[in-house]
Amino acid sequence: MGTVTIGVSIAVPEPHGSELQQLRAGFGDAAAHGIPTHVTLLPPTEVDAAALPAIEAHLGEVAAAGRPFPMRLSGTGTFRPLSPVVFVQVAEGAEACTWLQKQVRDASGPVARDLQFPYHPHVTVAHGIDEAAMDRAYEELADYEAQWPCTGFALYEQGADGVWRKLREFTFGSTVVPPQAGHTQRGPLPAR
Repeated sequence: MGTVTIGVSIAVPEPHGSELQQLRAGFGDAAAHGIPTHVTLLPPTEVDAAALPAIEAHLGEVAAAGRPFPMRLSGTGTFRPLSPVVFVQVAEGAEACTWLQKQVRDASGPVARDLQFPYHPHVTVAHGIDEAAMDRAYEELADYEAQWPCTGFALYEQGADGVWRKLREFTFGSTVVPPQAGHTQRGPLPAR
């Protein structure tokens, strides 16, 4: 069957997802239309295609243990000079994203792997473009705000054309209602 490149992420819902994707394209990032707007939980990872059923089962277990949480984006950040990336910051929900990505990459699971850089949840809005355009993205989105209840995540596969396509969505198993805006969620993410 060969190998495939997969990723796991939380999609930024509409209208925010398309808005940020269009802005990313407008800054000159050629990859913008091939990458749905997202918060990464598992970066691009090459796996044996035959392992996909086990990976989907593992992700189903991770989702079943999770519960919805409030997600809020606010302002910009950058990984420069270490990495040529400008992003919108995850202002609320970062703790839950960190818990989820650890579960996805768990050493006992089918996609155990180390990361090149420490995990930092974010939404990329410019990657690998010229410095002036990176500066423009950083400045123009400095006041950006969006929020929504995060109720799950998805598994994506990168096609030979470089486009990322959703394979399957995974909804959290708990029906706990996310706290109202302004209330911070503390404690472990798993449903009790």
